[in-house]
Amino acid sequence: MTTVIARTATRIAVPLVLVTAVALMLQGHNLPGGGFIAAVLAATGFALVYVVYGTGELQAFVGTSGETALFGHGPIEWYRLSLGVGLALAAGAGLVPILFGEPFLTQTYVVFHGLPLYGELEVASALAFDTGVFLAVSGALLTIVSVVGSR
Repeated sequence: MTTVIARTATRIAVPLVLVTAVALMLQGHNLPGGGFIAAVLAATGFALVYVVYGTGELQAFVGTSGETALFGHGPIEWYRLSLGVGLALAAGAGLVPILFGEPFLTQTYVVFHGLPLYGELEVASALAFDTGVFLAVSGALLTIVSVVGSR
């Protein structure tokens, strides 16, 4: 049983952690570690939910429990699927430039103008690689949290 202070702090901290993870993911695509550090931070937020509220709340929070479970699969299967999809996306992002005669992991970018909050946003092809890394790392870490937490 946790205290009211821990529950309240978690309700405040976890959304901030997840927003920071999204910001790192979007800003870090031109810098090293965007997808990895965003996944570690997001998984840390999920682990905090697990520690304070338990596995049931974590699974409900991520959307893998009970009536909210997609296609009747349990959370560990979804985390493993995330890991596999992430690995495939990261590898695919590296292999696509080869189809165009460029070296492995060559990057290009597109600039979007006139966006509401950003004004101008540069989206690099490395964002696909970082998204794959994010899915793989968060899937692996959430699998570990779920397996350890179920014992």
